[in-house]
Parts: sequence; C-alpha cells; structure tokens
Amino acid sequence: MTTTKRSATAPVLGTRALNRATLDRQLLLRPARMSAAEAVEHLVGLQAQNVKPPYYALAARLDAFTPEALSRLMADRSAVRIVTMRSTIHTHTADDCLTLRPLVQPARDRELVAFRKGLAGVDLDRLAALARDLVEEAPRTMGELREALAQQWPDADPQALAVAARCRLPLVQVTPRGLWERSGQVRLTTAGHWLGRAAEPAPAPEAVVLRYLAAFGPASVKDMQTWAGLTRLRAAFERLRPGLVTFRDAGGTELFDLPDAPRPDPDTPAPPRFLPEFDNLLLSHADRTRVVPPEHRGRSWQGNVAHRTLLVDGFLAGLWRLDEDALVIEPFGRLARAAREEVVAEGERMLRTMHPGTSYDIRFGAVRT
Repeated sequence: MTTTKRSATAPVLGTRALNRATLDRQLLLRPARMSAAEAVEHLVGLQAQNVKPPYYALAARLDAFTPEALSRLMADRSAVRIVTMRSTIHTHTADDCLTLRPLVQPARDRELVAFRKGLAGVDLDRLAALARDLVEEAPRTMGELREALAQQWPDADPQALAVAARCRLPLVQVTPRGLWERSGQVRLTTAGHWLGRAAEPAPAPEAVVLRYLAAFGPASVKDMQTWAGLTRLRAAFERLRPGLVTFRDAGGTELFDLPDAPRPDPDTPAPPRFLPEFDNLLLSHADRTRVVPPEHRGRSWQGNVAHRTLLVDGFLAGLWRLDEDALVIEPFGRLARAAREEVVAEGERMLRTMHPGTSYDIRFGAVRT
C-alpha cells in the first residue's frame, strides 16, 4: 500500500484531540511529578532566548518546582545553554547538549551561507581552531571573540567571523549566565571544555524522532522539521513506520505517533497555564492550530518581541506580563466567570512558585504597548 493510500485510510484526529494529546506530552494537563532534570530531558530542551523563560516553562509544568532546582542544574553543569534546535538558544541537559548539537550541525553550516561575502578568503577550519583555543583559554564574550579574530583576518567582516566561530563550534554560555536572579553577561566556551568530556556522535535520526513524538506528538514530518530546523527527515519516519501508528489531521496531513503514547479524550479539562515567551509549545509544529486558533495567529508577537502567553482551555487565549507590583493579564476575548476565576487561581499558583514572599496584585488589562 502506498503512503498516500495509507494516509487516506488513517483515523482523523480533530484539533481538540491533537491539542489534548500535545498538552499531555508537554506536561501541561496536570502538574508533573518529576524533577527539573527529568523534565528538561523529556521535553528535549527548553527554548531559552532569554534567561527567565525556561524557569517559567517548568513552573507551568511541574509539581513543587522551585527556580533554584533549575538554577542548581546550571550551576553544577548538569544543564547548559547552547544554540541547537532552529538555531536558537536552548537549555539542555549536559548529555543532550553533547549529542543534539552535533545533530543540528548541518543547520549551523547552512547559517553560514548568509555570511559568505564577509568570510571571503577565511580558512574556516583555522578560524574554528583559533576560536577554540581562545574560548578554552578563558570564556569570551562575542565582542572579545570578534576583536581577536579580526586581528587575524582584518579584511573580513568582524561580525561574520564571530558568527562563523559560533556556528562551527559547540559554544555554551557559562554561568553565572542563566542562573535564577544571578545572571550575568554572555561568555562562551566549548561544551566539551565546560562539561569536561568530549562531544558524542550525533544520535541516529530515528532516536530523535521517537523523542520528538514523545514530547510533541502526534506530528507530521514537517512538524518535526520545523522543531529541529532540519530537513530530509522523511526517510527516518519511513524506517520507523512499522512500529508507529498513523493518523490524519482535519486537513488530511499524515501524523505519526508512538503506539502507547497518551491521547486523551478531546473533552479532557485543560487548566489555564501561564507560559513564557518563546515556549516550545507554540514553536514546534509547522501547523500550530492545535494550540493557536487561526483568529489569534500572530498575536503573541509584536515586531521582533515575543509576549508571554496565556492558555485557556488548552489554547492561546491571551497575554500576560509581570510589573513591579502586579500580574497583568490581557485576554483576547471575554472570559466566562468560571474561566476568569480559574485564570486568577493559576496566576496565584505561578506567583507562589516563582516569587514566594512577594506580594502582587492580579489585574486584567492591556499588556501590549
């Protein structure tokens, strides 16, 4: 039977069914009783463009989470901040850092294409070796790295030189950067130097497909490629097909999943959740309608700025921000009284988790300025 025929006969999962399944995998239907390290591993990393989002991401997902739990992982080098999926900064466990970074190297190589004019005449292997010596001698800022490399290639674009070093080498942000309420300037060294062990071979694509489905499934090939920032993953899915189950979404796209993965009833209650900016829930599928209603597409962004988002009944339903004295919530539409009370209760839970001992008002109003 051809792939097209198999897809045409697969059961259909509606939007709410996909929503509940994804929320369950993302630990957002109920607070998960697992450690911060276990959650970071299960979720295959946390988007970490800024310092605070990984902390709020875990606060929304874990039972009895404290910011210090993740901060300790960063301090003892059990977790690190490094550019991986979609060429963006993620917080990963040390083990994942050493394997997933090699996996996405092809994407980092493609990133350099945009800088080829600024790198004319530059020997990239020599650049990588020199940059490695520099950052392993002492962690460097991008400015310091740029200045040092420009001395070797004065005719090249200094910014392109620094980007080339970041693309060719697995550079981690050393602490105190990333620590809760003690963060500092971005300084970089190699993952191997920071962790005291060499990078490992990239895992087989099939192994990462299975982990992606466990955290984000059911999903299409294109969904995973969007999450990883990689291409040509169809072959890995096909090799796994005999051990997977398949569905279709409402538009007919084929979705793959693990046979025993949870797929809750579409009417399963989904409590409100306060998510950080750049949360992977909103970024890891090509088709985001399982979480983002079409009428709210683009509303979590303003220019190049991402807002913190509110889920109600499992779907994007508003924004939030934390002022000096108040949690401000901006729903996209009118909330029923019961939903409003649930949002306030979840806001109080989030504040107790993230800011114990600090008093905040909770009010509804405009977040965007």
